[in-house]
Formats: sequence, C-alpha cells, structure tokens
Amino acid sequence: MDIALQAQSLVKTYVAGGRAVIAVDDVSFELQSGEFLALVGPSGSGKTTLLALLAGLLVPDTGEVLVEGQALSAMSERRRAAFRRRRIGFAFQSNNLVPYLTALENVELMLRLNGKRDRGGRQRARELLVRLGLEERLNALPRQLSGGQQQRVAIARALIHRPTLVLADEPTASLDTERAYQVVETLADLVHLEGRAAIMVTHDLRMIEHCDRVVQLLDGKIKRVLDAREDLACLANPANCAKIPLSLLGPS
Repeated sequence: MDIALQAQSLVKTYVAGGRAVIAVDDVSFELQSGEFLALVGPSGSGKTTLLALLAGLLVPDTGEVLVEGQALSAMSERRRAAFRRRRIGFAFQSNNLVPYLTALENVELMLRLNGKRDRGGRQRARELLVRLGLEERLNALPRQLSGGQQQRVAIARALIHRPTLVLADEPTASLDTERAYQVVETLADLVHLEGRAAIMVTHDLRMIEHCDRVVQLLDGKIKRVLDAREDLACLANPANCAKIPLSLLGPS
C-alpha cells in the first residue's frame, strides 16, 4: 500500500515560565493509505501539538512531515496552505462552521475552495450528511443544530474533497454513545473504502475498535504502538487486560 504520511524524528519545544518544555520528542511513524490510526494519551502528552505538526499548522524545530512524499517544511507558507486545503481534511473540536451557511453549504464550501463544486460533488455532500444521520437537517443553519450535529457536519466537510489525510481531534466528544459509534464507524468505513489515511485523537477507548493501529503518547514520546487486533480489543476493554497501563491513556 502507498505511504500517505511520514513523520520523521519530530521535535517541538515551547518556552513556558522561563523554561523549555518539549511537547513532541523525537516522534517517528508512517501511515498508509486506507489506514485508520487512533492517537491516545493523557492530557498534556503532546497529542494536539503532534496533530498540528502533521497538518503543517506548526513547523517542527527538527524533523520532517511528508504527505504523499512531499515535505511540508520545504513549502512556502502560501503553498503549504494551498496543499492543506487540497490534500488534508480537518475535524477538530472547534468545528468552525460558517454561521450564515446551511449544513449542506458548509460541506460544499470545501468543494468551492478547491474548484470542485460540480453536480457530482454536491451529490456526494448530500450523501455524506445523510450517512451521518443529518438527512433532515441539510438546510439548517449552525445555530439551529445541536453541538453533536455541528460536529457531524464538520466531519462531512473534512471528507468531502477526498483528501489524502484526515485529522480528527476528539470528533466524538460532543456526541452520545450511539451517535459516536455511528460517526467513527462511518469514518472508518470511508477511510478503508476510499483509501484515505486518517488519525483520530480520542480519550474514549470504546471508539478504537474500528481503528487499525493505536499510538500511545506520554510526555511527547511514543510509548507504545499496538497493531494486533487482540491488543486493540484489550485496550477497548481494559478491565480484562492488566498488561496495558491505563496511566498512558489518562483522563481527558
């Protein structure tokens, strides 16, 4: 399979209170097309900073991020922004929906920005929203939607332009359990069916059963990578598996 993402020896340091804090500490991994990866770890472990580095929103102090073999740090800021718009889909906790656009129009916005709002694109936008349980809310404005409904619109927007890489930061945080399972299952199905690569930050271990791999972060470092299905099942039901240290997962 094609390698969609490569993180090579990433380091990112901040200065806080007069001292250096290493938020991401020598992180390396690869992600293949069609692979769905969960990123877990306690609060302050570096997950959000790592996601920002992978998106090209932050530049690492050292190391490199390659998407489809293209080094993000080698691009100008303008070119990097255009590359993000075309090749990366975002679904963060702050959904950033345009308040005066309907749910359908918010999803179609990514098509407009990429010059792909044709008949097929508009139909795909409708189908994504229907699949996410929003068939009755296509023409609703964000203020007329619940927080969970807004998050599902943001997920549809992240997928609409068929990006190489999808980055989702706690996409189920505002959803009830039933809807959260539906959203993650839909996301996983689309990743596998369409050959996207996706990373989901989550604190809800029940959601990882649809993931192919789990990467655990602690103090900015990768502490464990789980590939085997039995290990994923163990994480999803930690009471039945004493070998996984829950301190690595931590509270949100």
